[in-house]
Amino acid sequence: MLNHYLIVDQSVLPDYFLKVIEARKLLENGTYTQVSDAARAVGISRSTYYKYKDKVMEPSQVAVGRTATLMLTLSHEAGVLSKVLNRVSGFGANILTLTQSLPVHDQASLMLSVDVSGMRASLEDLTQTLEQTSGVEKLRLAALE
Repeated sequence: MLNHYLIVDQSVLPDYFLKVIEARKLLENGTYTQVSDAARAVGISRSTYYKYKDKVMEPSQVAVGRTATLMLTLSHEAGVLSKVLNRVSGFGANILTLTQSLPVHDQASLMLSVDVSGMRASLEDLTQTLEQTSGVEKLRLAALE
């Protein structure tokens, strides 16, 4: 997964990349609950936020380490969570924390903190396998520590 990333000095990037990061922080810390409000507060459009939100991260969010935090959106179907947990376990990763929301509109959010230090394959292999799992609607690598 990390072979698709570059380390670039922020001074050479368009300012809207930094504004996307700032808007994401405002949403994550609860300052705003609506993307449109957070985007407006930092001076970008909603479409700019959505276009880059999963593509622009700070170094602390992609530094290679032993704990990965994954954000998943799951279909509200019996057995989906079990499939995800079995796949994570099958890679030799150890689940540290698991937080799942109640389903809304037949989808539930899942946040997994996983110890990846003992994995038998790469984190990229794990994320690709999870993305291809039936019932996983969306997956985002939120952080590596």
